[in-house]
Amino acid sequence: MAVSPAVTTLCENPNEVFLDVAKLLLTYADNILRYPNEEKYRSIRIGNPTFSTKLLPIKGAVECLFEMGFEEAETHLVFSKSASVEQLKLIRECIAAERDQRLCGGQPVQPTGQAAKASTSASASAPESSAAASSQPVSPLPLQPSSLENSMSFFVTLQSNFQHVMLYENPELQQKARSQIPHQQLSSAAEHKLKEAKEADPECKLGIEDFLVLELLRWFKQDFFSWVDCLPCSGCKGPTQNASSLSPSTDDIRWGAQKVENHYCQSCRLSTRFPRYNNPEKLLETRRGRCGEWANCFTLCCRALGLEARYIWDSTDHVWTEIYSVSQRRWLHCDSCENGCDKPLLYEVGWGKKLAYVLAFSKDQVVDVTWRYSCKHPEVLSRRTRVQEAWLLHTINGLNASRQQSLSPDRKKELTERLLVELVEFISPKKPKPGELGGRNSGSLAWRTARGETREADTGTSTQAAGYVFTPTEKEKSDRLLHVRYNAAKDQYCRVSNNSEVIPSWDQCVWRKESVFRKVEDDWQMVYIARTEGSSMGKISWKFDFALAGMKIKSVSIMASSQTFHSGKVCWHLQAGEITTEFSGDGKMQSFQSLSGSSEFTVVAGLSGGEEETSWQHSQLFRQSLKETEESSFEILIHLDNACFN
Repeated sequence: MAVSPAVTTLCENPNEVFLDVAKLLLTYADNILRYPNEEKYRSIRIGNPTFSTKLLPIKGAVECLFEMGFEEAETHLVFSKSASVEQLKLIRECIAAERDQRLCGGQPVQPTGQAAKASTSASASAPESSAAASSQPVSPLPLQPSSLENSMSFFVTLQSNFQHVMLYENPELQQKARSQIPHQQLSSAAEHKLKEAKEADPECKLGIEDFLVLELLRWFKQDFFSWVDCLPCSGCKGPTQNASSLSPSTDDIRWGAQKVENHYCQSCRLSTRFPRYNNPEKLLETRRGRCGEWANCFTLCCRALGLEARYIWDSTDHVWTEIYSVSQRRWLHCDSCENGCDKPLLYEVGWGKKLAYVLAFSKDQVVDVTWRYSCKHPEVLSRRTRVQEAWLLHTINGLNASRQQSLSPDRKKELTERLLVELVEFISPKKPKPGELGGRNSGSLAWRTARGETREADTGTSTQAAGYVFTPTEKEKSDRLLHVRYNAAKDQYCRVSNNSEVIPSWDQCVWRKESVFRKVEDDWQMVYIARTEGSSMGKISWKFDFALAGMKIKSVSIMASSQTFHSGKVCWHLQAGEITTEFSGDGKMQSFQSLSGSSEFTVVAGLSGGEEETSWQHSQLFRQSLKETEESSFEILIHLDNACFN
């Protein structure tokens, strides 16, 4: 009988351990097979002592459950109604055959050929360092002289970040942050959106804190903090270049700025100082910086509003925040620079980062969260060579034990249960979502390119195919209407005809896009879609298809707004089969009876022209004030009929 990758990994455990785990796994499988309609046998609570102590720490055990067909569901593993019973039987028989052979005195099954290869892959996909080993004490391996320096350096990083996050717990500093946050305004907006979500979906499990996080992210990026590539010259206000570093002053050091950048003006020969402050109190005043300053100040703002927050450090030079969602019972990735929430694979898939170590720091604990941010676990594991895994685990456990000495038993239990949920999440790599496929938006093109965090489309060298197609939902088919609006200030689509469904991010509903991005002008409080810097042409399109739904178009009305400066050009047109129809982007609703009888069409906007270095800004789509949160900048209204209408 062929051995599954998970069972092969399980077979590597000592005989006594294997037999104990096999007994449990077979019990789970047999209960489902014997009582297929009993829900209680299809669910395993992750916090269950049997699961957390006898299965989770054992190599290959949880992987066997996943191969059987169990899936993550918040605090449980669930064998759904749609899961394959035949697959469950197959894995059960593999485990039973190995158990029977061992009980009869036979040798353990040794992985060979493809099974051995699969075993290696499965083991790497759920690294012992992150999941299995984290649930039991591990003595550190003796450090070799060559690794001692690396380990000490890594320990300083751990200690420094763990100590730094305690600044966020200062009541006076939290009050200072609250005084600058429009808390009531953000809370009201969050309550309104929660109400809309509940009305659209009565089964919605999101809570008020989920929407408050989204509002806080939007406010922080659009209204509060600003990005710095190079500061304008303090003399002529012209452009500067980042030259050699300057010596920090006593005041700089007081606010944690060990590094001061020299932004030098070639015209005036003046140097403008840019201290890289590390104290969030100072950042509440300066309100500017790059990702380090953004994540630092944003995490403080989260704690000031009572949200549980963690500061995330990435060894490949980026930082961000995680927020704990009480309603979803999980940690949410939040990047204030990108106004991004719950897109953990953005860095590896979208930016092309080669991740190795990603660590979360809060007032209560340090957690190795690397595996949340990767769908390429074996590759990441191969890069984790800076320190020994056992040493890292032992050190993190020691730091946590020390910090948690004063915590109540209930709080310790809560942290343990959350960690167990995380460890199970880490075992199974996720698949990228559409919002995680794009390159970095914050920072200049040159800065992003130098860091290797752009998409090919950002540099104008390739076409990025998003591939979203609007097709009618059951409600839209019943109402014979598809109505979509896009608001640039909110950066969200509203599918009015489908219970006002909200879809965030300008590129989430795009069919094709080439060399375009969403530009936010913090100084002018304006936002628009433009060509990427250095590109001569940009293109974006939206596709609508009703053929599979058995429907055709009765009429189409479109409102599109665009603006040009100098010699910039924007060309709007509709494509339906071989027919192309041009129309203006003057912000007025226009009707197109010529599409009557068609089953699909595409709206296309082309951006070109302009003058000199800023030519990319001279053709803009959906230019809108960030304060115009109720006005649509793009709207499509489609009346439908059955395909057989005359």
